[in-house]
Amino acid sequence: MSNKKVKKKSLLNYPRANKGRFARWIPSWRLLFLLLFLFLFLGLALFVILYLKTNIPEPDDFALAETTTVYYSDEKTVMGKYADVNRTVITVDKMPKVLQHAVVSSEDRTFYTNNGISVKAIARALLNNLKGGPMQGGSTLTQQYVERYYMGTTRSVPGKVKEAVLALKIDGSQTKSAILENYLNTIYFGRGAYGIEAAANAYFGVPASKLNLAQAALLAGIIPAPSAWDPAVNEKKAQQRFQRVLRLMEEDGRITAKERAKTKFPTTIELKELNTFGGTNGYILAEVKRELIKNSGFTETELRTRGYKIITTIDKDKQEYAVAAVNELPKSRPENNRVGLISVNPTNGEIYAIYGGADYLKRQRNTATQDRAQAGSTFKLFALVGALEQGVSIYKKYDSPSNLYIPEIKAKIHNSGFNNHGKIDLTQMIKYSSNTAFITLNKEIDPKTTMDTAIKMGLDKDTPGLSDNYANVLGSTSLTAAEMARAYAVPANGGKLITPHLVSRIEDKDGAAVYISPTNAQRVISQDIANLATYALHSVFTPGGTAGRISSYTNRPFAGKTGTSSGPVSAWSVGYTPQMVTVVNMFQVGKNGEEEVLTPFGGVRTLYGANHPTTVWWNYMKQAVKDTKVEQFPDVKQLLKKQAPPEPKKVKEEVDADPNEVEVKPAETPAPVQKKTKPKPKPAVETPKPNPEKSKPKPDSPQNSICGDENGNTWVCE
Repeated sequence: MSNKKVKKKSLLNYPRANKGRFARWIPSWRLLFLLLFLFLFLGLALFVILYLKTNIPEPDDFALAETTTVYYSDEKTVMGKYADVNRTVITVDKMPKVLQHAVVSSEDRTFYTNNGISVKAIARALLNNLKGGPMQGGSTLTQQYVERYYMGTTRSVPGKVKEAVLALKIDGSQTKSAILENYLNTIYFGRGAYGIEAAANAYFGVPASKLNLAQAALLAGIIPAPSAWDPAVNEKKAQQRFQRVLRLMEEDGRITAKERAKTKFPTTIELKELNTFGGTNGYILAEVKRELIKNSGFTETELRTRGYKIITTIDKDKQEYAVAAVNELPKSRPENNRVGLISVNPTNGEIYAIYGGADYLKRQRNTATQDRAQAGSTFKLFALVGALEQGVSIYKKYDSPSNLYIPEIKAKIHNSGFNNHGKIDLTQMIKYSSNTAFITLNKEIDPKTTMDTAIKMGLDKDTPGLSDNYANVLGSTSLTAAEMARAYAVPANGGKLITPHLVSRIEDKDGAAVYISPTNAQRVISQDIANLATYALHSVFTPGGTAGRISSYTNRPFAGKTGTSSGPVSAWSVGYTPQMVTVVNMFQVGKNGEEEVLTPFGGVRTLYGANHPTTVWWNYMKQAVKDTKVEQFPDVKQLLKKQAPPEPKKVKEEVDADPNEVEVKPAETPAPVQKKTKPKPKPAVETPKPNPEKSKPKPDSPQNSICGDENGNTWVCE
């Protein structure tokens, strides 16, 4: 008989008695079942407590969709709104059976038999998520109702538990018909439509009671992503979803194979924005939405339903000045003449004002951010900067014959009005916008340098027309006004590149910031090069420059460039102060969207950047800067001394109106094409008006080369 003692077993028998050194720590089946029972019991108890404490709100409380409001930069004045809740509640008996069947087959095939949740679907979703597949929620139609319009979208475990509890409670307290009715009255269908009645009108122009099988199948199919799968946005995806719904309805026995076969994809009515998009502000509202979706990760559904407060960078007064400046153009302006205007802070990219068209509801294309026009002579900026970076002296002179043959492209280039400016330096080349001199410079520095400089200063390498051919400096590249503003902001900002943007920040309904636009700048050219470029561009706004008439209206220094393309099919005026870059372009669109030669109007024989576009530019700028400090451009006297100067006997220094700048004029430079008269002082509010009687074409010139105003001032037309 063994004398070995046998240990008495405890109730749980853990560690297990009479087992080996390691085996004693392995739980018994009895212990495992006991722990599992306790876990399930506690879970069930918590679930019951949560179930009892959860209250069901009224159906209208489920709708989380709130209007997003867009404000001007003052954060108080409303510019417009996104998705005013467009909902008309109807009873389920006014919802066609084909609609009810389509939604159930597409969203929850066990809707009429489940108790608000689907254990099978939850298990399938859990397994998929554990495997690392796309996140799934395992939601029934009732859970979707709870998730989207009571709790908000959730994928957390506690959130899903609460969602399931509320779904169970709703299923136990409401009939299936009531649940389906509430669901279809609150869900978002896209196009600003909440509920099936609004959706039927938005997509088909009919009440919900008149929806047929095809229309019902389409609406049911796009429920998971209505804004993205709208046929007007993605017809291919909408077609796929439509066919899927019909297939499921046939499988569920709700339609026959014959009915499915003869049901064709329905035609929707035109996608229309709400009236808040009418007028010029519609372009800003549309661009704000486009900017946020493209660059900031927001979805259209979020912008329409989250109740955000979007603060833009748009200054209300400046925006009104921009609209007024365009509206002041002569009434004889052709109907298909387009004008774009954008005004930007060069230090942080904030857009002060933008004119994208007269009425967004009539034309949904922004002339400032989407339409492109050939850059013309504004593109010479990139050759100027490229040359300065290569060490070309700002004093270096180039021949400027009236015309010049380019064997590399077998083309003859001429100056505006066939003017011969003689030998002129880089500043004068910009001032008079000499095509032939810039062609010579472009060949010297290599046209690829000009192209690469343009890319460095913000242009995309795939910009239409951008190439390294010998004539690229003359501006056959097609830019938007916004792209042009970004490029000219580089010298205005001391060589740093910014990104123009309309949104300052976004707040949620509780006032917490959910998005703040970045305002950082990237240095792309040196400050010295930027300052020298500004010095040269300032000459454009001095007497004799292509925008020289502006100097008779103000003592505030401006820098920039006018530009006119071949044809002309486009005309530009670009000008800046240290605080503001403003771009105006003008172009003409044919019946099929093609570019057309600009039709003269308002008493001018040929449209140049120097006439109507510069008038619009000045009418805006004189108001936009009137309350801002007059800032001088950087002092470049020391930089000019470092440049290789001409022979001393051939240089004469004259102090311009700006005491910080010196304009150096070589002695052999021919007399400017303007009449040397002292400009009469005029108040800053006077608007320059082009006067064709002051400009007479040469007998051998197809275009005017000299423009003038009523004060006797003249300038080179460009």
